[in-house]
Amino acid sequence: MDKFKKLTAIVAPLDRANVDTDAIIPKQFLKSIKRTGFGPNLFDEWRYEDVGQPDSDNSGRPLRKEFVLNQPRYQGAKILLTRENFGCGSSREHAPWALKDYGFDVIISPSFADIFFNNSFKNGILPIILDEKTVDDLFNEVFAAEGYELTVDLDAQQIIKPNGDMIAFEVDSFRRHCLLNGLDDIGLTLQYQDDIKAYEDNRKATKPWLYA
Repeated sequence: MDKFKKLTAIVAPLDRANVDTDAIIPKQFLKSIKRTGFGPNLFDEWRYEDVGQPDSDNSGRPLRKEFVLNQPRYQGAKILLTRENFGCGSSREHAPWALKDYGFDVIISPSFADIFFNNSFKNGILPIILDEKTVDDLFNEVFAAEGYELTVDLDAQQIIKPNGDMIAFEVDSFRRHCLLNGLDDIGLTLQYQDDIKAYEDNRKATKPWLYA
């Protein structure tokens, strides 16, 4: 998992509440346990006019021009701004996989579904909770200015707006440590690989019949 330090990027405004995981990545695409390849089908039913099929390269599919991710001004966005209860519904880990594969590194919302919130950290996405008034203000600013960018500084736990104003946010210290150091569950385990090897070597020496 890549280390997260500081990000300056375009913000895409998804002005919808209660976005569930089936909307984020529809069920027909849940045929792989790899973390990559889901980005083209992120928000599939909202991005395209037709119904997406697994194993399709999406070439030639008609786009819904009004959908935010299809608008030229939001191309290359790495920060998603959205409304409350984002990531509700089923617990599929494919949802953060699809968001990350598309290119989103940060999601800002007044609230997240618990399982999605936890899965985001484990997959290198920083979910930031801000109060509804602050989120409303950000939506207004994004809509008003094409190419609107925010800087997200995880180390300082600050969001810097284009005018220099700063918004503080809170992140659990352990999750912050993991993102700053690029540690997912496997990475955390590998920190103790010497201890694990020593334990296994001792088991083989003291209880060789278990390895016969």
